[in-house]
Order: sequence, then C-alpha cells, then structure tokens
Amino acid sequence: MKETHVFCVAGHLFTVKGELPDGTENLAPFRVTETEAEEQLFTLELVNSIPLSPVTPVYQTDDGPGFPEICIEQYGNGDYRFRVRPLPGRPVAGEFRTSPDFTQAQLFLCGQDDSFALNNTLMLLFAFSSAGKGLLEMHASVVMNGGKGYLFLGKSGTGKSTHSRLWLQNIPGTQLLNDDNPILRLMPDGSARVYGSPWSGKTPCYKAQDVPAGAVVRIRQAPFNKIERLPVVQAYASLMASASGFRPFHRLADGWHRTLEGLAGSLPCFVLDCLPDRDAALLCHATVTKNG
Repeated sequence: MKETHVFCVAGHLFTVKGELPDGTENLAPFRVTETEAEEQLFTLELVNSIPLSPVTPVYQTDDGPGFPEICIEQYGNGDYRFRVRPLPGRPVAGEFRTSPDFTQAQLFLCGQDDSFALNNTLMLLFAFSSAGKGLLEMHASVVMNGGKGYLFLGKSGTGKSTHSRLWLQNIPGTQLLNDDNPILRLMPDGSARVYGSPWSGKTPCYKAQDVPAGAVVRIRQAPFNKIERLPVVQAYASLMASASGFRPFHRLADGWHRTLEGLAGSLPCFVLDCLPDRDAALLCHATVTKNG
C-alpha cells in the first residue's frame, strides 16, 4: 500500500499518495492527520508512468526566459495532461493526468527536479480544484502586523519582497507570512483572510498560519513615494493581475471572477508608487492601517 499524506492549506484538505521526493520539507508544516469524513479538494497519486494516448493541445505558457513552462493537453475523454519544466528548454520535470474537475490526478516524476514537479503540480491542482470555493492563489509577498495581513502585489522584479523587508526592518511587530504564493480567501460572511502556503518562491517561509486580510497594495517603482486607494473596478483589475489561474478554463474563470468581485468590494486595495526606502514603508503602513 502506498504512503498517504494529507495536507491542509487555507482550510482545505488534499491527499498525496506515494513516497514524497527529497526537497519537499516545505509541505511538512501543513501535514494533518488523515480524516475520512472531511471533504478533500483533490487526491494526487505518484505513479511510475502516464499511459500514452492521443491528446489535443489546449494551452502553453510563454512567460519567457527565467520562468517555468507549463503545457496543457486534453484527452478524448475530457481528462487533461500537464507537462511542467522549470525553465524553457529544460527537460520535462513531471507530467500529470487529471480528471476534468481536477479532483483526481496521477503524477509521473521524471527523475530531474522532482520537488519542483511535485510542488508545481500541487499548486496547479489546488488553484483549479478550489476555483469555485472562494480561494485565490496570489503572486504576492505578505506580512502580518497588528493582527492583520497585508499583501504586496506587482510584476516580478517590482519590489514586493523588498517592501516586505522594509516593513520587517522598520515597523515593529511585523512578521513575514509568505513571500510568493499566499492564499487569499473570501469567507462566507464576505470578509477576507490570507493564509500561508507551502509555496513561497525563493524565500523559505512556510507557515500554516492565517490572519484577516487588512489591505492589498500594488507596488510600482517611482522616484517618489505616493499611495492612493483604488476604486472597486480598478481594485478588481489589480487583484486579477496577480491571481493564479488559466482563463481558457471558462468554468473555472467564472469561479475566480465571483471571488475577485467579492474581494474587490470588501478588501481595501491601494497602489503605492515608491522608492525602495524606509519612508515608503512608513507611508504605506500609516495609510493601510488607517484605512484598512
């Protein structure tokens, strides 16, 4: 019988069956005791091969050098096949087959970059299987301060992690929750919470913690420091630009849209034009804690 590992992320369970590869210690803080009675988002089984069958191309990422590559294809019965590479031109690290609702999947690890393949498979399955449940995987850095979480959004290289570090250095009581892929959740009462996840980019910060979300701030580089709150429509666009998801899956896109719409209407969203300095962090903190 294969090993069974159950994890809880953002209040939702998923299972991995099989021996976990080296380099997946990031999952350990999220491990829980198996509970048959609780509904799970998905089950992923590690297998020795994925049977070859005819497929139709669906989507392929094209983010350029330095970014992972994901290829999506579909079988005749509706199942999907994903192939993931750590970088364009590198060998495929893993390929997995999943049911159309992303609740049952099998992953073949190709023997290179196994931890990358497993973690990216889990991130994709989590995003897709939770699309209608009020959850969003965000490309963001998030800090905790005063009992709330503050998410910093922006394109890669904009300064999200730098701004988090400025809060850590200059604002007492600040802690890092996650530096790349926190989970933002729209709660049944319309409030928002932010959760740590097993996925945190290059910064090893894997905390199974959560706090109410205080505000979302989009970081933009500028030769000055200025912050302003966004109206709802612009807040929606800002959140959407940093939320994980493949829009070609229209059914899933509808779920993400409902979550984004709810969050944009209830969660304060700002844009911060800033220098990478102490004054920017102090301005941001004073504004979001006052208005959030």
